[in-house]
Amino acid sequence: MKIFHSINDFQITKKTILTLGTFDGVHIGHKKILQKLTQNTPNEDYESVVLTFFPHPRMVLQEDSNIKLLNTIKEKQDLLEEIGIENLVIHPFDETFSQLTAEEFVKTVLVEKFHIQKIIIGHDHRFGRNRTANIDHLIDFGKQYGFDVSQISVQELNEISVSSTKIRNAILDGNIQLANDYLGYSYFITGTVITGKQLGRTIGFPTANIKIEENYKLIPQNGVYLVQASINSQLINGMMNIGTNPTVGGQEKSIEIHFLDFDADIYNQELKVSILHRIRDEKKFNSLQDLQEQLQKDKVITKEYFN
Repeated sequence: MKIFHSINDFQITKKTILTLGTFDGVHIGHKKILQKLTQNTPNEDYESVVLTFFPHPRMVLQEDSNIKLLNTIKEKQDLLEEIGIENLVIHPFDETFSQLTAEEFVKTVLVEKFHIQKIIIGHDHRFGRNRTANIDHLIDFGKQYGFDVSQISVQELNEISVSSTKIRNAILDGNIQLANDYLGYSYFITGTVITGKQLGRTIGFPTANIKIEENYKLIPQNGVYLVQASINSQLINGMMNIGTNPTVGGQEKSIEIHFLDFDADIYNQELKVSILHRIRDEKKFNSLQDLQEQLQKDKVITKEYFN
């Protein structure tokens, strides 16, 4: 997959079949559109293009928006590449771009930059300044500028009944299984293993502390989760705590994973951690011994789950 970091960087001589959107999560609803895109480019006459934006438009247009995203840019790239997209354009979204009228966007971007043969879009897609244009306007522009418009019907999308917002809410509510059903894969975080306070090893539960660089990445609510990570080409099971470690008076939020039947130096490694199930809330215990006993119970649950 070829990646372009601006519309202006995009250059190919072929006609394109294109879809556009934020595609946060690349969930099962998005895949309806993306699969149609790849199905339409089996020959060498056209290439598939996904046009997406960063920052998320809500980050730019809503001053009070504290939206967190399901995917980092790198995570989204990997998910789109797995689907078979040939070209990904990540355009910087700003106030100036948001002021393009619908026709300016169609003429100067879709037609002149992307030479589109067809655009594939959801039935409820809106675009242009203040999102005033809809699918009917796009069909009219297609007739005017010579491209086809293919829409995903309301019936198809209603069958799925999923959105990035629903998934974010499920994750924040601790309903990981529902979120994973909507995504079509296990929600995951990607971060680097750093040195922590090393308290876990003193009670028999050494942990890998995960640092996520992107502050816009959505972190699940505090609690204990069952996870898997690929480490040195091995799939390793574990239990992850997200929280502040209140038993020892912690203040800062951290992400710590105790991997089962695993002992290796993985400091500074980048890990992709898939979150499979939520066990319980984070709790403050009266002593480290009480915490240790609870962790033993969590470990039994973890092993039973994976068995």
